[in-house]
Amino acid sequence: MNTAPAKGNDINGPAAGDVFADRSRELPIHADVLALLPDFASARACLDIAEDAARAIQGRMAAAHIGADPEAMIAAPEEIDLQMLRNLEEGMPRERLERVERAFNEWKGANTARQEIPLDDCRGDLARCVRSECHGTGLVVAPAHGSMDARDAFHDVLFKECKLVLVPPTGGYAGKFLQHVVIGWKPHAHASDAVVAARRWLAAADRVTVLCVDDEPDGSYQLTARELLAQLSLKGDVVAINSEGRSVAESLLDFAGAANATCLLIGAFRHGYFLELLLGRVTRSLLSHAALPLLMKHSRPAWP
Repeated sequence: MNTAPAKGNDINGPAAGDVFADRSRELPIHADVLALLPDFASARACLDIAEDAARAIQGRMAAAHIGADPEAMIAAPEEIDLQMLRNLEEGMPRERLERVERAFNEWKGANTARQEIPLDDCRGDLARCVRSECHGTGLVVAPAHGSMDARDAFHDVLFKECKLVLVPPTGGYAGKFLQHVVIGWKPHAHASDAVVAARRWLAAADRVTVLCVDDEPDGSYQLTARELLAQLSLKGDVVAINSEGRSVAESLLDFAGAANATCLLIGAFRHGYFLELLLGRVTRSLLSHAALPLLMKHSRPAWP
């Protein structure tokens, strides 16, 4: 795995005054896989799965801490006040960084092959930090739950940057996420864009299964799945099941469990974030209940 240092500050970087001045820079990390670390509680799982993802494609890995800092934000007064209040519960921005640094150092020290993997730091306006840190990477590993920074960063990576995102399970990462990848398939742009974006990792997977839930009578789901696999020169099985009264999310998770799947790939939030919040659709349900890593990508609608 190539672990050439990224641009930016590492854990032995400049003094606090220089870090403060550099919080809102726009120096993208150029890596195939980025472990985004907004929350120390999920840092180890993000680092472990990012390392596996980089190794699988013989690519480069980097890590980055990001965090909202009201002292370096240009935002509405209400937003500044909200960030100041969360400091009482979650700690000051510098304290949150130090917790992530400790988790990163423990992980890095456990394997000499990790010594050149950089840890960047960006604090200030969170959306700008996400854009800066994720710009040059093909896959972002990030938690979907946890601190306010974690939740906000996940939203920005998925919806504003439209990156391919790998979400570790909340219960911890067990390893070998590419042993059996199950793809939740329906012939629309969100699903196909996710598969195309994940092609390098699907090609490296030991096994790939495309799952079609409640296919049309003419078998169009299975037909388009086979066509896409052929177009991308990917090998995989195509399976069709009936939901039998269950939700699509329940059907996907039940099949994944029975098939010993190690990762589930989906096109995320096809109907948009707020509609899924209201109606409890597939992506939101999977994020709440999946016990395996989720690989997902959201595609902006193509307006006429």
